[in-house]
Amino acid sequence: MRLRSLSRVILGVAATGVFALQMANAEVNVYSSRQEALIKPLLDKFTEQTGTKVNLITGGDDALITRLETEGSKSPADLLITADAGRLHRAKEAGVLQVLNSAVVNERVPQNMRDTDGYWAGLTMRARPIFYVKGQVDPANLSTYEALTDSAFAGRICIRSSSNIYNQSLIASMIEAEGEAKAEAFAKGLVANLARPPAGGDTDQLKAAAAGLCDIAIANTYYFGRLTNSEKAADREVAEKLAVFWPNQNDRGTHVNVSGVGLTAASKNVGDATALIEFMLMEESQTWYSEVNNEYPVVETVKPSETLASWGAFKADALNLTVLGENNRKAVELMDRAGWK
Repeated sequence: MRLRSLSRVILGVAATGVFALQMANAEVNVYSSRQEALIKPLLDKFTEQTGTKVNLITGGDDALITRLETEGSKSPADLLITADAGRLHRAKEAGVLQVLNSAVVNERVPQNMRDTDGYWAGLTMRARPIFYVKGQVDPANLSTYEALTDSAFAGRICIRSSSNIYNQSLIASMIEAEGEAKAEAFAKGLVANLARPPAGGDTDQLKAAAAGLCDIAIANTYYFGRLTNSEKAADREVAEKLAVFWPNQNDRGTHVNVSGVGLTAASKNVGDATALIEFMLMEESQTWYSEVNNEYPVVETVKPSETLASWGAFKADALNLTVLGENNRKAVELMDRAGWK
């Protein structure tokens, strides 16, 4: 859908009340952990289409949740946008969100990517597959996350710290699927097969694999997308040395997560804040997210970017992501027992 078409759609739904737009001079205050460049163009487009000003404050995920707690009912924030269902659950448990009532959200966001109690919804999806070095790993020898504990992979795996929420959510999903005992056995086996102590972020794991420090890395897909589409030749060279393998395709599917949004408990402008959420779920917005941020659309009718499509279709774990937050404490304790630094 081109921008002109999107404009007609937005004006049409506004007329019927779907967006519930209020006065043209209304404002929406957004707390977001996303980098400004990865969200502000979309917010500016919303302002252009609706006349509603959007004020953006960026910061660390946990720092923003703490800020909302500290500000309490006096918080100026209307929306919290953050990464990982585990963090969204933290915000819900901290009491800084309220139930989001939107037929558009319920229609466009799959049920498993929405909080079971309605406190948050996914905006984009990311997967956490296995990346392998071409020529060093035969993909025929890869199958599941659990199989990475085999002695054949000893000293060959890179992954970031257990303090990282993305890894905590991966283990939380395993706890739900396999039980704590099997999830702990996986964590111990993975630690035994690490090429080096965990260090750095997801991009660092991919670069380490490309540099020959390990043969396999576990990372979120959008980091790989950034390297693939980087203006830096060195980054593109890293990506060219690696390939994606989608694990667990014969059982539960590859682990996925979301960046998502919640309506703050202190919001003074629920109508326009909800309208902004709905705008971010429109086809044009979802396409922009996919092409610029290298993240998968949560709206199933929107096609992923060419970069994402080039990695092939895959079966995603259909687990309701609320569970990732509910199982987080168990996951952290389990990882600590496994010696995952």
